[in-house]
Amino acid sequence: MITGKYKCIIVDDELDAIELLSSRLNLLYDNIDIVATYSNWQDALNALRTQKCDILMMDISMPGKTGINLLKLIPGLDSEIIFVTAHDNYALEAFELAASGYILKPIDDAELSAAVDKAQERVTHKKQANMTPLTNTQTNFKNEKLALPNNHGLDYVNISDIIYLESINKCTRVITNNMEYLSTNNIGKFQYLIDNYSFFQVHRSFIINLKNVLRYESSGIIIMSDKKEIPISRSVRNDFFNILNGEYNNNIYH
Repeated sequence: MITGKYKCIIVDDELDAIELLSSRLNLLYDNIDIVATYSNWQDALNALRTQKCDILMMDISMPGKTGINLLKLIPGLDSEIIFVTAHDNYALEAFELAASGYILKPIDDAELSAAVDKAQERVTHKKQANMTPLTNTQTNFKNEKLALPNNHGLDYVNISDIIYLESINKCTRVITNNMEYLSTNNIGKFQYLIDNYSFFQVHRSFIINLKNVLRYESSGIIIMSDKKEIPISRSVRNDFFNILNGEYNNNIYH
């Protein structure tokens, strides 16, 4: 089990709100390390493009840009997101981004704890999956099927036939060896349905089947078996190489 600190960044245009949330986190958790706080979206955007954190706690209504619009400018962000807001009308959009929580102000400690616990569980689960090399047990899924909900019912596909999944607005495009499907599930839902198999989320918009990787380009592009070019976020490149190469670290593409 992975232990240690979870790095957290807080974004809120109200300094009092940042101070209150920081104090609640410090009181409730001794393993949350608040590494930075930002009170305007421009500073937050610049920082989040380069600074990695495990948990991002963000207000939604801010001068100039909503928190949701801000996140759309950082498609490769690999943090677990918890929205902390006085507005309840963004909840659907928030969970379409696979947020770990949506907390309404004034902050309730029970709601805060539930969201942070969920975020920590997700972070730990991803780290464990990323550090574990592929094994025969994990990849023995030739005949296992995945249900793809759509507007007409359910399509069933062999998990092993899936090449990659791509987020398309609020839906997910699923590409297999023979067919292309459009599911009404968002990509965050699929992330957990196929987490025990040989899949890896290389980008906020893409989950790939590692068995179908043909090539990695030093420009940060993965070539899949159907010749599709898929971008990989810089923040997950080392994990990607470590999984493909087993216990050997690949440091040549930093």
